[in-house]
Amino acid sequence: MPFKNKCIKTIPIRMAAPDYLNPNLPTDLKHVQIPIVEATPDTLDGYGYLVDDPEKTKIEIVRWPAQGWRPVDTDSGDEGGTTEGTFIAEWKGDILYGRNSAVGGHYILGYGAEPTKATENHPNKPQSLFLWHANYHPDGGQMFFPLDNAPFVVPLALPGDDVKPEDFVCFWFKGNQGLYIHPNIWHEGVFALQGQQHFLDRQGAVHARVSVDFAREFNCLLNINISDLLSH
Repeated sequence: MPFKNKCIKTIPIRMAAPDYLNPNLPTDLKHVQIPIVEATPDTLDGYGYLVDDPEKTKIEIVRWPAQGWRPVDTDSGDEGGTTEGTFIAEWKGDILYGRNSAVGGHYILGYGAEPTKATENHPNKPQSLFLWHANYHPDGGQMFFPLDNAPFVVPLALPGDDVKPEDFVCFWFKGNQGLYIHPNIWHEGVFALQGQQHFLDRQGAVHARVSVDFAREFNCLLNINISDLLSH
């Protein structure tokens, strides 16, 4: 019987968007400790750079990818521009919330205790930060600039969809400079060490997001020991 060519349709995998305010994480998750380094021009090389003046920081916008062999016209595909607003990171007890007015986002960024035991009804300073999720933006870069002149941390990993928990590094900032990250860099916002902090956020207006869920993909949480940083 002669072979007949058949058109096989490839169906892309579609992941459900994370429920950022109700992550409903599994129990008994492992903890993967990630290193903390001071943010300097050298340590941030490849991830991005320090920002002294947010008004002089240009946001990289990535041209819309071609779907076939015909290229996207060079005068199109990167005209979405940027959006900006205030990013607020706020600890309420054991839970670190984030709110990004630039894109209308509201998230649980992380926890100061096991997620199943985390509560909001105490004033204690967090000693650890457990991170359950990260993402990157393929459409553009992103800038965070502190408005409160207080230290903060940002976990980052270099590009690649095969990212692993061990690929992340937590960068510590003194609070007098901001951070610019390149497109495709894994991150999850900016993290206050205690209380509430405000940041100017500027990013690509398309706001495409690619996620990794550490809890469900790797059965773990990233663990950042922030207790030593509180004394700086």
